[in-house]
Amino acid sequence: MKTAVTGAYLAAPHGFGHYWKTHYADKTFEHLYRWNAFDTALLIPYFIVMVVLAFYGIHRYQLVWLYYRNRRNEARWAEPPARFPEGDLPFVTIQLPIFNEQFVVDRLIDAVCRMDYPRDRFEIQVLDDSTDETQRVARDIVDRYAAGTNGLEPQPIVYLHRTNRHGYKAGALDAGLDVAHGDFVAIFDADFVPPRAWVLQVIHHFAEPSIGMVQTRWTHLNRNYSFLTQVEAILLDGHFVLEHGGRSRAGVFFNFNGTAGMWRRRVIGEAGGWQHDTLTEDTDLSYRAQLLGWRFKYLQDVECPAELPIEMTAFKTQQARWAKGLIQTGKKILPRVLASDAPWHTKLEAWYHLTANISYPLMIVLSTLLMPAMIIRSWQGYLQMLLIDLPLFMASTMSISSFYLVSQRELYPRSWWKTIAFVPFLMALGVGLTITNTKAVLEALFGVQTAFARTPKYSVTKKGERSQARKYRKRLGWVPWVELALGCYFAYTVWYAVTSENFFTVPFLLLFVFGYWYTGLLSLLQGRFERNGHASPEMHEKPFPVGV
Repeated sequence: MKTAVTGAYLAAPHGFGHYWKTHYADKTFEHLYRWNAFDTALLIPYFIVMVVLAFYGIHRYQLVWLYYRNRRNEARWAEPPARFPEGDLPFVTIQLPIFNEQFVVDRLIDAVCRMDYPRDRFEIQVLDDSTDETQRVARDIVDRYAAGTNGLEPQPIVYLHRTNRHGYKAGALDAGLDVAHGDFVAIFDADFVPPRAWVLQVIHHFAEPSIGMVQTRWTHLNRNYSFLTQVEAILLDGHFVLEHGGRSRAGVFFNFNGTAGMWRRRVIGEAGGWQHDTLTEDTDLSYRAQLLGWRFKYLQDVECPAELPIEMTAFKTQQARWAKGLIQTGKKILPRVLASDAPWHTKLEAWYHLTANISYPLMIVLSTLLMPAMIIRSWQGYLQMLLIDLPLFMASTMSISSFYLVSQRELYPRSWWKTIAFVPFLMALGVGLTITNTKAVLEALFGVQTAFARTPKYSVTKKGERSQARKYRKRLGWVPWVELALGCYFAYTVWYAVTSENFFTVPFLLLFVFGYWYTGLLSLLQGRFERNGHASPEMHEKPFPVGV
């Protein structure tokens, strides 16, 4: 009864005195029970979702704390604990997995062929699974560099093409390893442009026999191409500074990002090789290797530039693949992590890392309940808002802005404050991704298998530069229309909040309006030619069964 009275009090328009007179004095207990049962049925899941999201928000603060608390443990490329003799550098295999990347493959191969490393101590594998003219483009480039071109001596480069995409990227990497000669394996995706000194900056850290993988930081070739790419860059900076930085400095598990990293080859084999039963084969292998006791290093000061997605549909495809893959990896790996003899804080961090995308379906639940909860709690007092809403808001929402602002301050100490203007849009974009990523998370939870849909890139770096986006543009589907509908729903909640003088919630609700409308409209406008049927080929491929 105490709980019921409290819930009804929150909804009572004239406070407790009026409530007592109308309900207790008149003995209408049956009406009181029905009223509060309905309210409670809505408010309990609402607050449960808010509390769970708050825990993930608090975890962001924890990553910031780990990053600064363990600053002395930062690894730097120029300060490896040991070094290989300059005349006896190890043999390195550089793998370049590509699929339908005709606009960027020449840039990638040119950068790799110009790396500063003894030509008799490395080889380059172009692992091409393409189904379009990328095959011809890539083969011609490989032939030119193998023969010697552009003032370069003949390069140790080979072209390997598969007629089917068995295992997708993981399968291509595995096929390349079958004929590789290197004791160490570096991997670069098609949209990357590794600097000349990259291999030399990384290789000496493997002089420590316990190091199994070294990851370097992604930077952004086209950061200023558009408003979208600027926001994407901030999102990735947060991951590579505070997530990777905090975890690596604290000595807990973190993951290889699929590119711009180098592996000790024997580690891949000992951990079970590249497996393709998840869409994030990189994270899967990373956890399996670290469970065997191999140590990973993260070199934040070694940069590897890459191209950001320039279209909303491509960006959403990328984010959905990562969201689904992490949940798949969590289902597969977390039981092993929790059953291992790893320290408890390592297990806890692994749990947060691999389950973080559960927040997307929770955001859908929150979106559904926000309006009814606002109506039920429309007459709450400022004290209740101060004690309940403000702490939850600080834990869940404010943690996002502070997380990304700190990462920008670390990277750009003189100009980080300019990022403040992007924070509302950063948060809104996160809201706008909830539909796509919720679909991906649910597919992972229920075991729905889908093809590995790579993120198309077009070799654009400057603002206003024309792209060939129509070539690889994705299907529209029903998602943008749902996003627009949700934006309209939240526009109505803004109107309701203003008319009911619930001004505290208006800025929060506007994030939902802008986020859903922005992602929905950009998906429709940027994909307007898709109705003519020019879908990317990989969107039509059937997925391979798990474990094949």
